Amino acid sequence: MQEGGQGSSGPFGSGPFGKGSGSGPFGGRGKFFDDLAGVAGGAFSVLSGARAELEAMVQAQTEALTARLNLVKREELDAALEVARRAREEAESLSARVAALEARLDAMPAASAPAAAPFEAGAGSGGEGQSGTSEGE
Repeated sequence: MQEGGQGSSGPFGSGPFGKGSGSGPFGGRGKFFDDLAGVAGGAFSVLSGARAELEAMVQAQTEALTARLNLVKREELDAALEVARRAREEAESLSARVAALEARLDAMPAASAPAAAPFEAGAGSGGEGQSGTSEGE
């Protein structure tokens, strides 16, 4: 017998699957099951590699379809929505500022009405340099 409890009649000991050789209740069967587990592990690693390759191909096809249909990616949509949200907030802020300025402007003529009247009267009198530029040309 060789080391490890195996006989000289093959990798599984003597007889089918090493019956009668080796130590313990299973004899040489332990080596067989170890080899079987190794083969199964190799098969699983091949399958996981095939799965990763398949996922990559599906991803590539999905991206190609997205490009053909002129669809946008989720990240691009989220970015566009964020830009729109900021623009809406700024427009609302500016609208509030305009409303406040209009309110101030509406309140000003009542307080400063006498000062506005002479300016308006002077504008309609046709003073020099007010309405025409033909004199200087």
